This record gives sequence, C-alpha cells and structure tokens, in this order.
Amino acid sequence: MSYTPELVAELEILALFNLDNKQEGLKIHHTAAPQAIAATQRLFDKALITQADGGYLTSLGLQAADHAQSLLTILTTKAAEAA
Repeated sequence: MSYTPELVAELEILALFNLDNKQEGLKIHHTAAPQAIAATQRLFDKALITQADGGYLTSLGLQAADHAQSLLTILTTKAAEAA
C-alpha cells in the first residue's frame, strides 16, 4: 500500500485539527480547494469527523489525527536534524 494523493489530502485535513482543544472544530468552505472538500467528505464517510464539511473529530478521528500529526512531527523533525 502506498500514499495516494487522496490519502495525503485526508492526512492534511487531519493535521489541521487542534488536538490541544478538542472542542475546536473545522469548517471547510465550499470555496476551498476541491481536493480539500473531497478529502473532508471522505473523512466524514469513514466516521472520522462529525460533518461532511468538517465539524469535530470523532473518537476514531481523534486517534487518526493524533497519529497523523505525530507522523508529520517525526518526519519533519528528522528531516530538519539530518540537514
């Protein structure tokens, strides 16, 4: 399995959530990039967020966002340390 552009777009949406404040949601407006709108819909279809246009993370979504953000931190930290 590899990262498809669709999965990357979903990871990018998950990375936008503020994990320090679980009461803070997201709203992806209809003027957003089509990839972001589609990714948000897919996250809703997978029951990771509460609304098709964003909303809040579900308990599964919270786990996914935590993993996505941790991976992003690991990858960007390692890249910065290697440079």
